Amino acid sequence: MAADLSRFERESGLTTARTHVLWMLGLSGPSTQQALAAALEVTPRNVTGLVDGLVASGHVTREPHPTDRRAILVTPTEVGERTIRDLRESHANLARQLFGDVPERRLAAFESTLDETIATFLRLMQEST
Repeated sequence: MAADLSRFERESGLTTARTHVLWMLGLSGPSTQQALAAALEVTPRNVTGLVDGLVASGHVTREPHPTDRRAILVTPTEVGERTIRDLRESHANLARQLFGDVPERRLAAFESTLDETIATFLRLMQEST
């Protein structure tokens, strides 16, 4: 997996951190830098540097927010969208390699158990605050 990530970074010219920003944009669509910082659990200043690099490489643009004059949306360009598609394809290929030989009923049971575990974890986290 590390070799795949290194190959992807070499081919795309992106660092792991910039790849994470693009992945989040692929999940959530255009986002403010503040929202990206919260999602990535980094400082807004850190995201500013990452977005600066992605703007320079042509992967994203900064656009005015349609309803908040003070905010700027980070938006993937065509190059960014293509990179996000490549990331998704890479993740899908890895999933096929990991789970390709597992029978469907076992995958369904695993998914159900994982969903229950996540729900329990989230409940416990809420109860502890």
